[in-house]
Amino acid sequence: MQMLIGGHRADASDRKTIQVYNPATLEIVDCVPAATHEDIDTVLNNALSGAKAWGGVPLHHRIEVIRAFLERYNAQKDDLADLLLRETGKTIPQAKGCIYGSLALAEHYTELARTMGGESFPTGNRPDTEGAFMFTVREPLGVVACILPYNFPIDSYMHKVIPSLLMGNAVVVKPASDTPLTDIRVTELLLESGVPGNALQLVTGSGAKIGAWLTSDPRVNMVNLTGSTPVGKQIAEACAQNLTRVHLELGGNDAFVILPDADLERAALEAFNARIGNCGQVCCAAKRFLIQRDQKDAFIARLKAHLKTVKVGNPVDPQVNCGPLISTRAADELERNLAHCVKQGAQIVYGGKRLGPTYYEPTILEVSSEVDAAHNLELFGPVWSILPYETVDEAVRLANDTVYGLSAGVIGKDMRSMLAVAAQLQAGGCVVNGAGAFRSSDQPFGGYKHSGIGREGGRYTLEEMSQVKTIILKM
Repeated sequence: MQMLIGGHRADASDRKTIQVYNPATLEIVDCVPAATHEDIDTVLNNALSGAKAWGGVPLHHRIEVIRAFLERYNAQKDDLADLLLRETGKTIPQAKGCIYGSLALAEHYTELARTMGGESFPTGNRPDTEGAFMFTVREPLGVVACILPYNFPIDSYMHKVIPSLLMGNAVVVKPASDTPLTDIRVTELLLESGVPGNALQLVTGSGAKIGAWLTSDPRVNMVNLTGSTPVGKQIAEACAQNLTRVHLELGGNDAFVILPDADLERAALEAFNARIGNCGQVCCAAKRFLIQRDQKDAFIARLKAHLKTVKVGNPVDPQVNCGPLISTRAADELERNLAHCVKQGAQIVYGGKRLGPTYYEPTILEVSSEVDAAHNLELFGPVWSILPYETVDEAVRLANDTVYGLSAGVIGKDMRSMLAVAAQLQAGGCVVNGAGAFRSSDQPFGGYKHSGIGREGGRYTLEEMSQVKTIILKM
């Protein structure tokens, strides 16, 4: 596949490419261009003219274009799911769930955009406002760079690109190098539906290089990233030089607090379901499972029973419910991090084996507060870190003892006790009576602390993808 620059398919100016692999088989699925700095310069010049033209298109027409795209997308959703499966290693239900769910997500943003209004202020409410009528309107930001992750490439596309276009911005899409193919195809569908070629462009290649070029360029008005915290910090630093707006959805080491009165079977099932999806590569999924010490063994026994039902393998097999990690690099990193935790005193009580270049056995890791995984080390894979506590106050302290704060969960029988814990957990979202792997289309999704800046979802995204202007009419 090729990049999409100025409405045309394009190779890199130096003709260099990168290969896209199926993580389940390590077979080459396709090749994509490795964009050069010259390519990015062309893209941003195009985007400046695209922002002016597309921003001047009436909202109702932008909505019509997106609705035409949704019809094309719906007609090809099964082909898109197959492509997503091959480049991500998602299981069949997960791939279809992402594609079908993303259709509803884009429809949701389209409906909301039509009713995005401003506000007015009472005339004469201050001594200096007599005879002044004040109201607000929302205007495009200009050029928005959307940098997408590998774990949910199409979901993130719909959360970032569609709202940006609806609000009248020109968009430059940079998909993850491991998973660019479905994003390319969806971009083609948008262009076929009437989005101008200069208002929507897609570039592929090195994330480090392209990210640095986009985030340091004053022609970019906003950078919207879903990715790791280290990358987010680099982007924020680069954007600060031009005061470029940033929206950052970053990592997490989310806590799931199991209260002493919890139904352990229900807690174990919640823990299993929250972590097994996408081979554990979910930013907001619970990763640290806090259980009272005298209930630890009983909880682990129940969790083991669920893990024994897992079939790891090639996701084209309908019986497989845990596919591969995204790459051999990701598997190498998980293997190193687990070894590091064991060296610090953690114990592997179930699993722990690498089953191939990209496959990892579901693993239960018992940790203490001295182990990095109990705090700031995010184990991105099918690993359940069990952290015992003595009192609920200690559980809350341990849950908050991390630089992260994306999502959280608490489970028990007494609603007041659960709500009391939820109020104390330092996270952008907290599931009461469940684990943290929850995200709806309306939810203002985002994190505290090093888990990000800004909120994504529903009207919150539309607000972030636009800027407010106050109009003052003096009578």
